[in-house]
Amino acid sequence: MSLYEATVPQFKKMLSNLDRWLQAAVAHAETKKFDPNTLVTARLAPDQFPLARQVQAACDQAKFGAARVTGKEPPKHADTEQTIDELRARIRTVSEYLDTFSPADFAGKDDEFITLPFFEGKRISGNNYIIELTYPNFYFHVTTAYAILRHNGVNLGKKDFLGSITLV
Repeated sequence: MSLYEATVPQFKKMLSNLDRWLQAAVAHAETKKFDPNTLVTARLAPDQFPLARQVQAACDQAKFGAARVTGKEPPKHADTEQTIDELRARIRTVSEYLDTFSPADFAGKDDEFITLPFFEGKRISGNNYIIELTYPNFYFHVTTAYAILRHNGVNLGKKDFLGSITLV
């Protein structure tokens, strides 16, 4: 599997799932007669990020993962989203950005070294960056967003988390 196949399609799939969970959260709130935007500040523990930051961080991992490996400039976000609609717009922006990538952008990048702003003076191969940093961080934030929504009563299950699966 190429680095492109292992990143862009999977990031897009999980961001699409995340968008559907937020849509389900709105429906849940409407059924229960509360403002769905109260969920934006919900969190699992006092020292964890709220839902809004989990969504922002998942989006950041997807866009920076693809951008840093390929040398492309990612879209900038101010991290000011305060509503579910704004979070869903952020997901769409990142998904559209991921649409700009092709397998050719990732060709030969597995073993090419990149530098990271948060590890000054160090570098990492594209493959290791994705496997050791991007995947764990991306899935941590996606999973935590899912857990926050579930914790707040949104009717989501494992099939919602997994999304579509390619069966033959």
